[in-house]
Amino acid sequence: MGVALTEAALELGHQVTVISGPVVVDYPEGATVVPVITTNEMLQAAKSKFRQCDGVIGAAAPCDYMPYTVRAQKISKTGQPLMIELIETPDVVASLGQCKRDDQWVVGFALETEDQRFRAIVKLERKHCDLMVSNGPSAIDAATNDVELLSPAGDVLASIQGSKAHVANKLLAEIDARLISG
Repeated sequence: MGVALTEAALELGHQVTVISGPVVVDYPEGATVVPVITTNEMLQAAKSKFRQCDGVIGAAAPCDYMPYTVRAQKISKTGQPLMIELIETPDVVASLGQCKRDDQWVVGFALETEDQRFRAIVKLERKHCDLMVSNGPSAIDAATNDVELLSPAGDVLASIQGSKAHVANKLLAEIDARLISG
C-alpha cells in the first residue's frame, strides 16, 4: 500500500518522503526514501522530516512490541522454558499527531481484525489524526485492498475496493480535496 500511495502522491505532483523499515519493495523514483530498522529509528526520522512537511500518511505500522531485554550473545538452550518480556514501542503516528502544527495534517491507517470501524475511530481520536483509513488483514501481501476513509466524527467518507493502485489513487484524491487543496 505504501508503494501505491507513494506513486499516487507523486502523480499528483507532491514531494514525497518515505520512511520505511526493511521491506522487499521498490519505491518509485522521485520519492526520497529514508531506511530505518527499529521503531525508535522510524520515530526519530519521522519527527525530523515532519517538521518540513505539510502532512503525513502512516500507511503501515512498525511492530507494536519489542523485547524488554536484548542480549548481546546467543541464549543457549537449558531445557527449561524461556520467558520473553515485551514492552510497547512508541506510536509513530500518535507522536506526529500530538506535535502537528495547525497547518499540518495526519492520516493514519488502522488494520484491525475485529470491530474494524469502531477501533479505527478510537485510533483516529487517540492519535489526533485528521482522517483514518480502516482496513483488514486481507490487505497484507495482497494485490488488492478494501478500505473505509473515516472522518473525525466517525463518518464513512469513502468506501474503496480494488487494486492497491486504485485504492491509493482514490484515497489521495480524497486527502487532497479534504486536507490539502480544500
